[in-house]
Amino acid sequence: MNAQRPRPATDGFARVPKDTFRSRIADSLRNAILGGDIAPGSQLVETALAEQFGVSRGPLREAIRQLIEEGILETVPYTGTYVIDISVKDVDEIYSIRRNLETFAFELVWDRRGAAFRNELHRRHEALTATIDAGDDKASILAELSFHGAVYEATGHSFLLHVWHGLRGRLQLYWAAHHRAHGLRGPRRDGHDTYLRLALGDDWEAMRGEIESHMRRGAEQTKAFLDERERRQEARP
Repeated sequence: MNAQRPRPATDGFARVPKDTFRSRIADSLRNAILGGDIAPGSQLVETALAEQFGVSRGPLREAIRQLIEEGILETVPYTGTYVIDISVKDVDEIYSIRRNLETFAFELVWDRRGAAFRNELHRRHEALTATIDAGDDKASILAELSFHGAVYEATGHSFLLHVWHGLRGRLQLYWAAHHRAHGLRGPRRDGHDTYLRLALGDDWEAMRGEIESHMRRGAEQTKAFLDERERRQEARP
């Protein structure tokens, strides 16, 4: 965690209906974090957020616990709850584990990619493209998670799927940083076309190479953005 904390984030949230407190609060907080309205490293102050949402602290705490489980927030003992900040080291680790996990997932399903898998991957790619065309950055992050998650779900490997779900929160923060680095409202529209074509093709070695290069490109661009951000922070008086 950084030594200096940004000011607590409390503004900009709409009040929510009482029957959907936890899910609406979690969605609103997640969207604010992914959209950059709550900066990385910001502290969440329960009393201020409860007043802003117009809810009791019970459902707010449930929503915060959900985002902690998703890997978007973290609790520091005796200090508080903070938005996780993605570092260059985090990006390196995310890249290395995703490359290996996704390669393994495709190895498991490669010889049993039937019509259901192909149709589902096409459907999720179309859903991702629709969010990009709509300029909905937050929805595109979730759609990209869903697209990449298809192969994990198809494996039937429960522990692999558990690991994938544990990685999703950090990936959301990682992609949000990547988009902000380039002023994007989602990934490039054609950014997954080659991935999709090879994932449904017959050349396993080409697909293995695409997994490597697809993830390496995003990691290198995001690391450059984070390096520059860290240099700016160090230069501040």
